Formats: sequence, structure tokens, C-alpha cells
Amino acid sequence: MGRRGGSRRGRTGPPPARRAAQPVEEAADGDWVVRPLTGAATDKTYRCPGCDQEIRPGTPHVVTWPAYTRDSDLDPWDTESATDWRRHWHTACWRARGTRH
Repeated sequence: MGRRGGSRRGRTGPPPARRAAQPVEEAADGDWVVRPLTGAATDKTYRCPGCDQEIRPGTPHVVTWPAYTRDSDLDPWDTESATDWRRHWHTACWRARGTRH
């Protein structure tokens, strides 16, 4: 009896991973994809747009970007469309962004 589900002929290794849907955070300043980073995999220094201080390598923080490009005709949940706008924030600065003046 033959196998079901298609052929693996010509493939090496596991099947390609599917990208998980990114969680979208709705806020007064728009819809944002917010990805927490442990800091363990970071080897660069970033500048937090909230406090204008450095986020040193190894520091846990979040990376955010608009869930969709404003004024675009893209599907509003296309979380990959605005990744060029991504920014690294201290987690506390991200949470407090709505209260800063």
C-alpha cells in the first residue's frame, strides 16, 4: 500500500517551517506587532526611541513595527509589510509610550 500525503522525493531534511502569525497589539497609536526578545541572541547595541538611551547587547527588550503600512492597500493584518519600520525599545519605554509628552 502506498504512502499518503505527497512525495518527499528530492527533499532533504524536515519540511519548511511555516511562519507563525505575529501577535498584533491594538493601541491608540495604531496596531503594532510586538516581539519580546530575551537578549540572549542580541549582539548589537540599539537606541531606544522612547528614552534615547542604548539597549546594550544581552538586554531583554521588545522589537516593534506597525502591523500594516498606513495609507496602503495591503491587507490590514499583513504583519510582514512594515518590518522596515521596526524599532527596538526597552520594554518599560514601550509600555509607557502613550504617557510621554
